[in-house]
Amino acid sequence: MQLSRRTLAAAALILASPIGPMMASSAHADSREQATARAITALHELEESQPRARFIAHHAKAVLVFPSILKAGFVFGGETGNGVLLVHGKADGYYNISGGSWGLQIGGQDFAYALFFMTDSSLDYLRKSDGFSAGTGPSITVINAGAAAEANTTTVSQDVYAFPFNGKGLMADLTLQGTKITRIHHHD
Repeated sequence: MQLSRRTLAAAALILASPIGPMMASSAHADSREQATARAITALHELEESQPRARFIAHHAKAVLVFPSILKAGFVFGGETGNGVLLVHGKADGYYNISGGSWGLQIGGQDFAYALFFMTDSSLDYLRKSDGFSAGTGPSITVINAGAAAEANTTTVSQDVYAFPFNGKGLMADLTLQGTKITRIHHHD
């Protein structure tokens, strides 16, 4: 299996350091404007390819978009990426997603996640807690390739809908289990 330099470098970083500190330093690599532009582009790509996402976005209070999450590993895997909270299309905060898992896994993949906050209470929880771990806080329904056909787009009854996707569409078998979303505080 041929691994790209980016995948190998990310795997080395994930293995060599705790995920949290790595994220804080990578947040400064992108300017806020670049991060916001990438998030908006990723959200538009999702909405163009997935009518369910477009419908849910129309009713959402805010969307937290992680345009590039790198999932890589060798025995111990991890994922990490930075994102932007968009409220009415404008940046309202910057966040990091990170997680890890043990198991036999080799290689890596780059994907995006969009989390649609449907209720004021779920959005308030995100803001007041500076983030959260999956399984705590608001209920999250993941709409991946396997669950997409089951998603009911006539009602929006969940706190948060999450869509994992890449350039080919929705991804299968991705959940938010074991991940943490944390607000990035910029010090200007």
